[in-house]
Amino acid sequence: MKPTLLILAAGMGSRFGGLKQVEPVGPNGEAIIDYSIYDAIKAGFGKVVFIIRESFADAFKEKFDKKLQGKIQVEYVYQELDNLPEGFTLPEGREKPWGTAHAILVAKDAVKEPFCALNADDFYGYNAYKVMADYLSESKKESEYSMVGYRLKNTLSDFGTVSRGICDVDREKNLQKIVETTKILKKGKEIVSVEEGGIENQLTGNEIVSMNNWGFKPAIFDILEEKFIDFLKTEIHKPKSEMYIPSVVFELIQEKKVEVQVLEANSPWFGVTYKEDKPFVVEKIRELINKGEYPEKLF
Repeated sequence: MKPTLLILAAGMGSRFGGLKQVEPVGPNGEAIIDYSIYDAIKAGFGKVVFIIRESFADAFKEKFDKKLQGKIQVEYVYQELDNLPEGFTLPEGREKPWGTAHAILVAKDAVKEPFCALNADDFYGYNAYKVMADYLSESKKESEYSMVGYRLKNTLSDFGTVSRGICDVDREKNLQKIVETTKILKKGKEIVSVEEGGIENQLTGNEIVSMNNWGFKPAIFDILEEKFIDFLKTEIHKPKSEMYIPSVVFELIQEKKVEVQVLEANSPWFGVTYKEDKPFVVEKIRELINKGEYPEKLF
């Protein structure tokens, strides 16, 4: 059974300012998603499922359906604010999506095989898809998850702060915990995280961080359903509350219900967090094309 690629693309990209999921960065108008799908097909994935808002549907279908026909199975799932379990209603004034864990949960009926869930606007590199596809194909237990880890220094922006999940990994490369760290930035030759009150913590740059590239088994959907109900019981009336997938995974590790293997891809990572990041991404993709890692025209 070939694994599925689940692309989280329902966020609008508030810092970027627009629909950055389909922002062109390649020489023929390709978006980062196009490179993700190209790499996934090459690595052995059999289906791609887009998690989007229904208002994006026409733009996504126009961009992807025709060119992916015959290359990989394509499905769309809609993450809407009112997509809530029975017994819960959307609070008035809620505008923010419910978070990455909810985004994955809404794909429950579309995904019946091991799957990789990742961000639409991050470039992970071919090796990330290859090590993930191999792991998902070889791992037999429903309680075995995986995550592709990157070195912090390779995931920063020159144009503002970033938030990263810094990982504690044991000798067997199993994930022990993730510490969500906000306001990380380059400061000259140093890398620091800034706490409230302006307190700075020095970082080495070699920390392993999660870039939201996860490998899961279908059994996680029932777990997410239970945890989302628990989340809503206490958080539904907080207008900015979100349920993040790293937090759920960490809970499951603490409860000793799952093991998470940290896979190192040794692939380049880059993303478009801010509009100013785009020229850098365009340049990096041009370099990879010049090296022969991608064709001039993907599809």
